[in-house]
Amino acid sequence: MDLGLVGKTAIVTGGSGVIGQGLVLGFAAEGANVVCADRDLAKGGEVELLSREQGLPGRVLAIETDVTDRASIGAMIATCREKFGPVDILVNNAGGARQPASFDQLDDETLEWELALNVKGTVRVTQAVAADFRERGGAIVNISSSGGHTPGSANDFVNYASAKGYVLVLTRALAGAWADWGVRVNAICPGLIVPESPDVVGEGSLWHRFGLDSLVTPEQLQKAREDSAAVPMAHLPIKRFGRPDDIANLAVFLCSDKAGYVTGQTISVSGGGWMP
Repeated sequence: MDLGLVGKTAIVTGGSGVIGQGLVLGFAAEGANVVCADRDLAKGGEVELLSREQGLPGRVLAIETDVTDRASIGAMIATCREKFGPVDILVNNAGGARQPASFDQLDDETLEWELALNVKGTVRVTQAVAADFRERGGAIVNISSSGGHTPGSANDFVNYASAKGYVLVLTRALAGAWADWGVRVNAICPGLIVPESPDVVGEGSLWHRFGLDSLVTPEQLQKAREDSAAVPMAHLPIKRFGRPDDIANLAVFLCSDKAGYVTGQTISVSGGGWMP
């Protein structure tokens, strides 16, 4: 199916992360030119190289970006426009939890870190591309989390889940506010999306901070590659780990004209972990 994304300009924040890599390569596979915006420039460069090695039709450009800093965002947007032209697509993917903790033990540093990354970063990047969207229309996909609407998945991550809840409300509010500009805004709530292997994960990723100890072990990742049925996901209707492609496939559709009548929606990609 031709999604009509050839030659479009897309920005994916957090583009070197597990979900981010899938998003960047997914849009490039559809012929979009993609800025991989991430603080980890080395890992972003690996994604850029991988896109060339795979012969993807869209170009990928890694740009070091801190979404919590307006100056860094502005520099990234300026480079994007210089290399690819005005922005057509924004995927607000940068985010994450700093560390698991009981809510009553949440310290101010973790509180501010998670709000700055998940809430303020999303707001600031979106504001930075507003001029392009006002003139040309476009599509925004906000990556939220199952923790934003499923209580069980927010255990030990209450502040992070609350921040992602903000992203869900922002999605609906902005879909209404910018509709007259021809801008569609939707959100994806991933379940547990695992890396293909620990090697693809950057040093700053939550997978290195705690994920490969408390969420999924390297041994489970190996089992998942060999036999999805061997992975203990019995509580899900679809009994396997989520993959980056699962998020990317939906994101590219939502940003295409094929989804031209879809806006303000939240879609769970969780193997049936959430069924509203």
